[in-house]
Amino acid sequence: MAESLANWFIQALGGMPPELIIFIISMVPILELRGGLIAAAVLGVPIVPAIVICLIGNMIPIPFILLLITPIFDWLKRTKLLRPLVEKLERKAMSKSDKIQKYEFVGLMLFVGVPLPGTGAWTGALIASLLDIREKKAFLAICLGLLMATVIMCVISYLIPYLVQNVF
Repeated sequence: MAESLANWFIQALGGMPPELIIFIISMVPILELRGGLIAAAVLGVPIVPAIVICLIGNMIPIPFILLLITPIFDWLKRTKLLRPLVEKLERKAMSKSDKIQKYEFVGLMLFVGVPLPGTGAWTGALIASLLDIREKKAFLAICLGLLMATVIMCVISYLIPYLVQNVF
């Protein structure tokens, strides 16, 4: 799914420089760093700049989510129109919070670091906020998780295609 969404973004943002495309993709929920690195490989962006751009793009929203999402959700829940949507988002995030709640720092780091559907820095930050994990602790766990996800996605997006083309 991340690959098809990344391809859609590449086509939609086609006139922009590849670095800006992967930066934007890395900031988008669901795609995040995973989609950004896939797009970077497809667009031929070298691995080192791709890593830096995607990490920065994925990290920018995280402090805002950690610091502001709870007050924003509380405010939105006071409206009849948006309360069901916010409660649904909270339920969905909390349904993935078992391991994070049990193992806190390591659980959050692994949740962000293992690139599976429904995981990532955005959801990890949301869950950390809803579980009242201290912002600094959550931010560090998310950063370490993003580094882990970077290694995994670089292997998938860059190393495996390189080996397939040049070795096999």
